[in-house]
Amino acid sequence: MASYESSSCCTKGYKHSGTPTGEIVTFEDVDIYVAKPTTEAPTRAVIYLADIFGMPFLNHKIISDNFAKQGYLAILPNLFGDDPAPFPMPAEFDFPSWRAVHNIEYTEPIIEKAFEYTKKEFPSVTQFFSVGYCFGGKYVVRLLDEGKLDGGFIAHPSFVTEPELRAIKGPLSIAAAETDHLMPEEQRHLTEKVLKEIGATYLLTLYSSVEHGFAVRGDPSDPVTMWAHEAAFYQAVQWFNRFSK
Repeated sequence: MASYESSSCCTKGYKHSGTPTGEIVTFEDVDIYVAKPTTEAPTRAVIYLADIFGMPFLNHKIISDNFAKQGYLAILPNLFGDDPAPFPMPAEFDFPSWRAVHNIEYTEPIIEKAFEYTKKEFPSVTQFFSVGYCFGGKYVVRLLDEGKLDGGFIAHPSFVTEPELRAIKGPLSIAAAETDHLMPEEQRHLTEKVLKEIGATYLLTLYSSVEHGFAVRGDPSDPVTMWAHEAAFYQAVQWFNRFSK
């Protein structure tokens, strides 16, 4: 409902530049990129749920570091183990088969371990937020259904169903792209309709002149795209700040 099933726009994008400042830890059998804020005992964590290129993709680590600079403990679990979608994606890559493997039953236990790790290693954390880009957006919505979050943010989400959206119990912020075959205009309007019907606390911002993926892997040489990229990041930060205690 909130987004269609798949499109070639999932596979496009640009690798950004930068040097990650966080660290990779292993909790049980899950690798997790951890970006810490300067505070000794962080009270707010962002569970970062990536697109199909996963934790190894540099852009996700850089964005995680930016959340840490805003005072949030950023937790980026490796959702796909040794099998993230390759970047750049070759034309012959069998995305439907890949996605069939990385389904809800595969993905949600990994996300649960990210929560377990955070609670064990950072007992000072009392509030949990989550960001989800593309693939990860579905799981932020599902976490809001389970009541595990104080707030959620999703950018150009993929694979979200109407029942999942109708079931949310927490505040949701959405960054949408003007051109997005996964969340085109009619789906975006339907998303607004559902959120209004269920009385949700929500924000939906539409960014002009950008495509699916802009909030993570937009063209760094395009000033319009990079402005939207940065604006979407601060949309998430401001949303989480609003519900921080």
